[in-house]
Amino acid sequence: MVLKAWKHVKAKGGGAGIDGQTIENFEKNLQDNLYKVWNRMSSGSYFPPAVKKSDIPKENGRKRTLGIPTVGDRVAQMVVTRILEPKVEPMFHPDSYGYRPGKSAIKAVGITRQRCWKNNWVIDLDIEGFFDEIDHRLMIEMVRKYTDEQWVLLYIERWLKAPMQKEDGSRELREKGTPQGGVISPLLANIYLHEVFDSWMQKEFPALPFERYADDIIVHCHTERQATYVLEKIRQRMKQWGLTLHPEKTKIVYCKDGNRKGDYPHTKFTFLGYEFRARRVQNAREGNIFVSFTPAVSTKAQKSIRSIIRSWRLSIRTPMTLESIGKVVNPAVSGWINYYGVYRRSMLTPIMDQLDIVLVKWAMRKYKQHHRRFTRTLQWLNTIARHQPDLFAHWTWKLRMAEQ
Repeated sequence: MVLKAWKHVKAKGGGAGIDGQTIENFEKNLQDNLYKVWNRMSSGSYFPPAVKKSDIPKENGRKRTLGIPTVGDRVAQMVVTRILEPKVEPMFHPDSYGYRPGKSAIKAVGITRQRCWKNNWVIDLDIEGFFDEIDHRLMIEMVRKYTDEQWVLLYIERWLKAPMQKEDGSRELREKGTPQGGVISPLLANIYLHEVFDSWMQKEFPALPFERYADDIIVHCHTERQATYVLEKIRQRMKQWGLTLHPEKTKIVYCKDGNRKGDYPHTKFTFLGYEFRARRVQNAREGNIFVSFTPAVSTKAQKSIRSIIRSWRLSIRTPMTLESIGKVVNPAVSGWINYYGVYRRSMLTPIMDQLDIVLVKWAMRKYKQHHRRFTRTLQWLNTIARHQPDLFAHWTWKLRMAEQ
């Protein structure tokens, strides 16, 4: 069990915890390190070390706090996750899409798209600080419904209470919440919201479909009056379980399109990086233009992608070749294309054009014959793209777009 857990942890990667030990360093003395995890877990004497606090800045100026466990602790958490997940997975709601086998964010986006066509109204739910507000006592009670393994319950309780260590070495004790970044945290979050939201919705409002990806939730309603009523009931339900809906981010949205008339304060929403709103689309069969309520890569996601491209600073990395640059950027670019290129893929074109402009600037710095000759350099780059599209993921993507 410990060895299989290690293989999963290694495949997922990740940074070092408070001990500074990387996955590579852990593997150098693998047998001894795994033996220590097994020995302590099997004897009941395993006490998780503190998690390393890491603050990730958000666009609104606030920070998202991650708790990074040590590599050994991630292995231990994976052992329990692999024990608990098969027991809870069959009980989860089919419209829970986060961190589950066979489920994905893009599947959630797709079903949301279909349901917005069938239902005029949406409740866009935002739980304020969800991962930080989980009640430990309630969490353990929920886990008890799925397992009577005392060692599993013991270690989950210890992980919930493990302190968070700051950069200066000081520690924060935790009496609630489960840190984002932990291996077992997504599973615990799903258990908590399955009990608090999914099962309750299925019982109280069985006719209203919803999609949930971790703490991102969309509920579909037929009328504004119904949406207002259901939102108030959800707010009360969350409060009973120690959770609060964000007063500004939670909203009722009218899925306005060419056939749905009327003026309402909210006619768009963002879900899993896609912005849903009215857009002009063309019927594939008949070729006519109409207005549909459809998703496309959100403005926030576009800004994030552009920021990452700038952070690569490719234009000044002149010692590199096109081939080596491609190896650096292709994993990320392929990920963007595979995710954000599923719906309204043309919205990615300006971003991919930006990447080409960066490559042009790189060539103008690297080669004297291209110095201060933007148009000529762009033509040179386009020629390479036509003959060697496999060098860059977005070149291959553009070629396929042109052929369709």
